[in-house]
Amino acid sequence: MSIYELAILGSVTEDQRDTLVKTLSSMVEEFDLALDDDVRIYGPDTLHDRNIYAAFSAAYFGGNATDDLDSVRKLVDASLPIIPTIDINGDFGTGIPDILQSTNGLKLANDDKEMTELATAMLECVGLLRRQRRVFVSYRRIESRAAAVQLHDVLSGRGFDVFLDTHDILKGEPFQDALWHRLCDSDVMIMLDTPTYFESKWTRQEIGRARAKEIQVLRVIWPDLTPSRMTDLAETIYLEAAELVDADGPIVDAKMDVISLAVEWLRSKSIASRYMSITGRLRADIEKIGGTVEGVGAHRAISIRLPDESKIWAYPVVGVPSAEILNDIAEKSARANYQETPVLVYDHIGIRDTWMAHLQWLDDHIKVVRSIKISEAAWSLAAWEG
Repeated sequence: MSIYELAILGSVTEDQRDTLVKTLSSMVEEFDLALDDDVRIYGPDTLHDRNIYAAFSAAYFGGNATDDLDSVRKLVDASLPIIPTIDINGDFGTGIPDILQSTNGLKLANDDKEMTELATAMLECVGLLRRQRRVFVSYRRIESRAAAVQLHDVLSGRGFDVFLDTHDILKGEPFQDALWHRLCDSDVMIMLDTPTYFESKWTRQEIGRARAKEIQVLRVIWPDLTPSRMTDLAETIYLEAAELVDADGPIVDAKMDVISLAVEWLRSKSIASRYMSITGRLRADIEKIGGTVEGVGAHRAISIRLPDESKIWAYPVVGVPSAEILNDIAEKSARANYQETPVLVYDHIGIRDTWMAHLQWLDDHIKVVRSIKISEAAWSLAAWEG
């Protein structure tokens, strides 16, 4: 089963497809992933085989605007990102289907023979960028410290940003505020399920709040332990006694490879489900006030038509927004030549109060990007003024 899924549709030439596939292959190798095995690329004839639970994005090459139209409609109806793509001398108005006309697209550049910009945009949509690959390790120090430190080191080497409380909370910081903040910014929580894991209120809260934020959980169960029913829905890996060097770890290399691959798969599933959740909530709020969502394009930009016929581009963010993300959205919007101010949409639950104050300050003083909480989307957009 593949972990991340892509599609190449439309009037793509054989040379264009080969070039794009080659570039995608070289880029995913950075994360120890391989095309066909870990990352699958579909065409219109195989798209029906895709895994609906995996993170997905598609590129649509313009030319004949009727090519693969049925496939495009199905992806649009599912709120999945499609990147309309045309040659440097092409025309979006005639080469791209009407259903994608409101979607953020990309024009191939003469100086980008390897299609690096398009490949980057596709991988960004599925979350395969180093800064987005965040994992949270939940454990009891008295029982699994060595395994937790090992996970931190091994997964960091595979391009993940791994949170471990002993490594990543600075001296003097409010411990629990910092911990919940980092949990909200993670895609996967690895739960080291040891005999007294559920005797700590903090680890119980970590598993509960991970579920509340729709963060995928990987449960690694210690030998001879009967797992708690509290985590029946988690992805599970059982350890044998021979797979632990000592009682608290580390874990043998072969099993660590299995865990690493499971983290990669759950991360893809988490990205897909959390983006679909925030997009679905946004769509429901837009429709509630009489507006419409017209499509999802490059960088997951959502084209929204408000009741007064004005248009905005919304960028959903999974995790904790930052000044860097605001700057990134502003640059992408400028390159796309949008006339409208881009809007960052995020879930504020669990984010530290000091960080929320920082975001409010940014919103008050930086006008090239605005932000709204997903829980207040209908309320904010009903009175929206560009």
